[in-house]
Amino acid sequence: MANLELVTAADVQLMQGLAQRVTATRPELVNSDATLGELAWNWGKGHASDGASWPRRLWFSGGDLVAWSWACLPHRVRRSDGSVKDVTGAYLAYQVHPGHAGLVDEVIDWYDGTAADIERTVMPSAADEFALERWTAHGYETDPASLGDAGYWTQLNERDLTDVEEPVLPDGFRFRTAEEAGPKAAVQAHLDAWAPSTYTAESYQGVRQTATYRGDLHILVEAPDGTMASSTIMWLDEANQTAEFEPVGTHPDYRRRGLARAMLLHGMHLARAAGATHMTVACLGAPGHPKARELFHSVGFRELARDAPLIKTPTAG
Repeated sequence: MANLELVTAADVQLMQGLAQRVTATRPELVNSDATLGELAWNWGKGHASDGASWPRRLWFSGGDLVAWSWACLPHRVRRSDGSVKDVTGAYLAYQVHPGHAGLVDEVIDWYDGTAADIERTVMPSAADEFALERWTAHGYETDPASLGDAGYWTQLNERDLTDVEEPVLPDGFRFRTAEEAGPKAAVQAHLDAWAPSTYTAESYQGVRQTATYRGDLHILVEAPDGTMASSTIMWLDEANQTAEFEPVGTHPDYRRRGLARAMLLHGMHLARAAGATHMTVACLGAPGHPKARELFHSVGFRELARDAPLIKTPTAG
């Protein structure tokens, strides 16, 4: 890690600015980990624990950020159930402005130099034909693990906000915001939905410190017994009048009651009141992961783009 610069909060704001510029012209080319919301969520929740394994490089033109790369190098993950996992490969999040597409070769060279001699994965947009050609030319291939029903790749879904159903909650349940419920409840809601999870109070503090987090757009559903049964954060892109759900989760004991569906509808009404005319949300796209996709389709979302998962294994010798 010597001589490598790590991702900072200021870097994330620059990256978000590039996400906004690409969204304005070619939204299908925004990579899955490079949206305004994903950048804030991923950096906020993980920088305290994993930030030392996050080198980055930035490319500028005329003072504007036009490309960036953010590598996630091997590190140890500790979950809420006490389990530990060693991540041995590398993963790259990146974005290149369509007007500077040729920089993808420099992104690839930087990644290969930074993560040399270990397995490397990356997920460019399947719509970015030029980038896919360049990754292939550098020895990257479709990740075999992504081809089956349980493949771990995402699709980005979208809908407009011109006609949104009214949400209906079961009797005794009510909507709350994180501002109202407080940090402890917001953290517990996430832990319950995603257990075992790496999320902590420190993670949430990092999320709250990102420039685009708003506690009034962090929505929870409270059960009659006080449990925060479902939760989501919305990330508002004022420049493009769009908002993004990330993450969306429900406590296992409260699933299949329509809570998440009602929460998404309620969230879309709030997003529209905040100035959004368009909404996005990502989910796993492989056939073996239908639940979230079906949920989002049930409230009007349809696929906009999807990942093309690629891998490069170390050469022997």
